[in-house]
Amino acid sequence: MPGPEAKGAIIGFGDVHTRAHIYRAMLEGLAYALREGKERIERRSRVPITELRVSGGGSQSNAAMQLTADVFGLPTARPHIYETSGLGAAIDAAVGLGLHPDFDTAVREMTRVGEVFTPNPTTRDIYDGLYHRVYKQMYGRLKPLYEEIREITGYPAHGGK
Repeated sequence: MPGPEAKGAIIGFGDVHTRAHIYRAMLEGLAYALREGKERIERRSRVPITELRVSGGGSQSNAAMQLTADVFGLPTARPHIYETSGLGAAIDAAVGLGLHPDFDTAVREMTRVGEVFTPNPTTRDIYDGLYHRVYKQMYGRLKPLYEEIREITGYPAHGGK
């Protein structure tokens, strides 16, 4: 697990890459970090995660949804409404007001899956190779350089403050 000295890094960047590639690399890095968290949860809980639900503003991007499905290698769905925090509050209110007898019923009646993105096998295989052979190796290989940056700049201070 990365320590406080860890920094962000983009590797594989070349003269053919544009701002769009950098943005996509940031989304890929986020998806890889989330996948790593998913795998940690599965190890600790011994319960496999077999599908994903994505909500919020990012879920409105078909490209981001497909990227997520491909990085995780799992069907990835967005709810029928992307503002799920408001929906959750409405579910709480519906149960509290007695409009639904319990949360299971309220969730079943008030939510539904929107569009589902399935992994593209070719892209999934590329992301899987990059995840195992590059992403998961990066921190260990870059840690000495991160520590050098910390030593030179003093940031972050030892003790994490």
